[in-house]
Amino acid sequence: MATLELFNTLSGKIDTLEPVGAPELRMYCCGPTVYDYGHIGNFRTFLHVDVLRRFVHQLGIPTKHVMNVTDVDDKIIRNAAAAGLPIAEYTAKFEKAFFEDLTALNIELPEHISHATKSIPEMVSLIQQLAEKDIAYQAEDGSWYFRIARDPDYGKLSKKDLENITDGARVDLDEYEKDAARDFALWKAVKPPVNGIPEPSWDTALGIGRPGWHIECSAMATKFLGQSFDLHAGGEDLMFPHHENEIAQSECASGTTFARHWMHVRFLLVEGRKMSKSEGNFYTLRDLLLKGYRASAIRFLLLSVPYRNQMNFTIDGLTESTNAVDRLRTFHKRLLTGTFPEGLDPTIAAATVKAEQDYTAALASDLNTAEARAAIFDLVRAANAAADRCTLLAGNVAEILRVLALFDGVFAVLEDRDAALTRVALAWAEREGRLDEASPELLATLALTDADIDALVAERTQAKKTRNFARADAIRNDLLAKGILIEDGKDGVRWKRK
Repeated sequence: MATLELFNTLSGKIDTLEPVGAPELRMYCCGPTVYDYGHIGNFRTFLHVDVLRRFVHQLGIPTKHVMNVTDVDDKIIRNAAAAGLPIAEYTAKFEKAFFEDLTALNIELPEHISHATKSIPEMVSLIQQLAEKDIAYQAEDGSWYFRIARDPDYGKLSKKDLENITDGARVDLDEYEKDAARDFALWKAVKPPVNGIPEPSWDTALGIGRPGWHIECSAMATKFLGQSFDLHAGGEDLMFPHHENEIAQSECASGTTFARHWMHVRFLLVEGRKMSKSEGNFYTLRDLLLKGYRASAIRFLLLSVPYRNQMNFTIDGLTESTNAVDRLRTFHKRLLTGTFPEGLDPTIAAATVKAEQDYTAALASDLNTAEARAAIFDLVRAANAAADRCTLLAGNVAEILRVLALFDGVFAVLEDRDAALTRVALAWAEREGRLDEASPELLATLALTDADIDALVAERTQAKKTRNFARADAIRNDLLAKGILIEDGKDGVRWKRK
């Protein structure tokens, strides 16, 4: 059985990741702040956490995985007020969209999903523990702050030089400069209404107010996982100050290690530039689906570069990813529907064993998704060549299908759900008045059901048999114009959506 070795941001080196003190791996992943639709950078993090979770399960280790939903913070309050809505009504739309996007990208749900607004008592209790130790203090306006100067270990995660922290210089916004290192807000006193909408608040022993962003994750993590657990994951943008502050407040309160292992997924670039709306390269999953790209290809592309490497997301790369997924699916279908002589070819058998070993070794070595993919495509090439020579045997096919299932247990792209998911995206676009953003090719493609395509392919086959080649060519060309590619092979006629 392989052992998972994973880079630990806290130790600065590759460490063994394994459960301590429980049979399951206890892990916490920072979830969405539901003030807008998630973008592909957000989902790169969730996808690599999904790979971790799925591979841990393949190693025979269960998980106790917690993800938060931040449903109260400065951005939410500001945007909800601008929209003239209470925050619960405002966030419900984006929370629903987030989980729809997880489903589209085939991301498994964690065992526990925790909303910040449902854990206020735990946050208050944690702040009270810090106040008893004189680490939390109350300002004149009633807000509570964490006194960073009282924590000698502050900065141990991000490795920042924080010697010149000014005690009492407070930061009371959730959105602030990433290099800020001053006393941070734990609890924010209630403020006057905006646009006639009162700020969300809770009447507690700390006073009337609401939690700061950082305290939310500490309280929710320890609520489900205990004061010390195995792994904390998130995007690299959260390392400082969010994760640094989580460690500080949690460990100062408990006196024990908060999370033993920290996993951070790197940013992505889009076409070589930082993703931003002003650059015109900002993509949500829904933007890409409306342009005619497939959810499976987006998943496969976002997993093509290991999590610790910066990724450059390009449209050309997305096209290549679409072709790669098609190649896997075509190969898989060939194995399932082809007829193969009995027996076992030793050369292909050896290639299959090597592919499985290389796949497992790659993921066990810091989740190297690039090498894991390469191992399987090496096998696809070898097996396709053998099938073309009519030397692929039934015993080989059974073993290759088993290895493909292992691979797909993590990468999850073999099942073709793309057309159905795109139709869901189109229905959403119609409700939101964004149907004009859908590409004409996409609309033409989805106008044809699978049954329609099967009927046209059958008509083309019959036309060829009766030597009506003009009609056969017309059907092929018409389908191609609508994004349907027909392939004539030794095993019969296949079609696929481009």
